[in-house]
Amino acid sequence: MANEALRTAPGAAEAVPGHNRQFDHSFERKLKRRVFVRALEGTYGDLVKDLFTQPRVYHTRDLKWKGGPQTYGKKIINPQANRVTQAIETHMEVYSPGSRNSKHGHMNSAVFYVLKGKGYDIHDGKRHDWEAGDAMIVENACVHQHFGSEDEEDGCIVLVMKAKPLFLFMHMLFQKVSEFPPKTGTEKQLAFEPPGDL
Repeated sequence: MANEALRTAPGAAEAVPGHNRQFDHSFERKLKRRVFVRALEGTYGDLVKDLFTQPRVYHTRDLKWKGGPQTYGKKIINPQANRVTQAIETHMEVYSPGSRNSKHGHMNSAVFYVLKGKGYDIHDGKRHDWEAGDAMIVENACVHQHFGSEDEEDGCIVLVMKAKPLFLFMHMLFQKVSEFPPKTGTEKQLAFEPPGDL
């Protein structure tokens, strides 16, 4: 019954392949229709001209934080939002004190650069501690989860860079969430706000 509702939900048919049937309706990102790779249409000359007229600086302050109360994110560069590239995706994440995001895995690797705070990751069952100034690698097909330290009153900020669009273009689509992020938060998390100047 639940799977049937998912198959008939607007935009959900493509988002719920057979390998990922456990699904939380309230996890908006998984139901929303998205552009993973744009079509390359037109003449070669027009496409090249369009590429060279794209902005080279993107002001993150102009973008709104989404999510909460445990983790927040801003998508900075991706095929849906920008025409400058469709080989890479870059976004920023903020973890409130003592937070955790979803436990998940995907085919593409990712690089996390820690701008502020400290926390840890669990990769395939193994803990990896990180702090500001560290670069962390999430390797291909790794099941992982990110945790913000309870001691970080101001939260943690990480910049994430990955070649996810390129992997999806090559039909390396398989991703899965095995544990969804909490919908609620502690008193400290509910009082937390991501930075307004970033």
